[in-house]
Amino acid sequence: MIPFDIASIRQDFPILNQEIKGNSLVYLDNAATSQNPSAVLEATTEYYHTYNSNIHRGTHYLSQLATERYEDARKTIASYLNVSPEETIFTSGTTDSINTIAHILGLGGRVTQNDTILISHLEHHSNIVPWQMLAERTGAKISIIPVLEDGTLDQEAYGALLNDSVKIVAFTHVSNAFGTVNPAKEMIKKAHEAGALVILDGAQSAPHGALDLKELDCDFYVFSGHKVYAPTGIGILYGKKTLLEELPPHKGGGEMIREVTFEKTTYNDLPFKYEAGTPNIEGAIALAAAIRYFTQFDKTAVNAHEKALMKAGAEVVTAIPGARLYGPEDRIASLSFGIEGIHHFDLGTLLDQMGIAVRTGHHCCQPLMTRFSITGTTRASFAFYNTMDDVERFGKALDKAVTMLK
Repeated sequence: MIPFDIASIRQDFPILNQEIKGNSLVYLDNAATSQNPSAVLEATTEYYHTYNSNIHRGTHYLSQLATERYEDARKTIASYLNVSPEETIFTSGTTDSINTIAHILGLGGRVTQNDTILISHLEHHSNIVPWQMLAERTGAKISIIPVLEDGTLDQEAYGALLNDSVKIVAFTHVSNAFGTVNPAKEMIKKAHEAGALVILDGAQSAPHGALDLKELDCDFYVFSGHKVYAPTGIGILYGKKTLLEELPPHKGGGEMIREVTFEKTTYNDLPFKYEAGTPNIEGAIALAAAIRYFTQFDKTAVNAHEKALMKAGAEVVTAIPGARLYGPEDRIASLSFGIEGIHHFDLGTLLDQMGIAVRTGHHCCQPLMTRFSITGTTRASFAFYNTMDDVERFGKALDKAVTMLK
């Protein structure tokens, strides 16, 4: 492990060392997309400069090197999740992963008429719409785990909703909108006791906690590279081997086949069965580089730093008259708030003029916003490369913006 040194870490992220509209950048939009360290940028450049080639079937040197790096990347990511490489499937991101799962569960007959798909009120649209589409195709019903006023899920209601009709439970590990950390292990155990499969959306948990999917025991886990300091367009779908072997592929083409005749096609072994076509080779290699980068630091120190940032950020927001923070006090990474009499878009626009990058709107969680009778929030989301100086700058800019808008 490398000691946690924030000054040194900041130098690894060249994009942070710039001015926006005459002000040094304070980047607080990490829940949407995190930035890339030099190690990731170098991995991308190295791929295109030295061994850009298609993988797996080439006999020439560049193809063999690209294949080796691509499959080594899969091993790195599998190790991070504590799963096997054959259970680790490359996708374009969380949305693609969830859509893939919804498709193969439908094709595999795991969801039929009169079955129930259980999702939560905290979900991103990517963990709502694919299940609605599956329900429309199969005649299944969607049920919702309600959210309490403090932004946590109603666990008593969750237990009551679990019955013999529930075949799928899909929920977020950490809410992108409110930063709520759901008790995933306990919820998964209850779902399994009811006979349901569990899909865990890890888009916001993958960057912030030690992951052990064997311990969590979810059936599927998904996340995006661009949330964990890697490029966009790459993601991971983990699925238990027994399920992936049983379920059918949803795409046909090259790589996912073992043998093709005009009469019949035999599908490939895992994980290739679910990776039709030429993949995002560079993206997979860069994702592994990102994971190697951020896991080299002492995790206890990183977690303590992120918690301190969240605490200081919460104090900055709550010091503003008329401010309301959404979500529980032990939230992770995201501070979602509203200020009475001020529209979130106007606030975000003024903060941008002062070099502060935040996100405004419904954060692809419109049902959640409707539940709290708001159109959206301002969200400041933190990564381990943020500093207390960032929080201070954010606080001063927020105070100034509010004064201007009131």
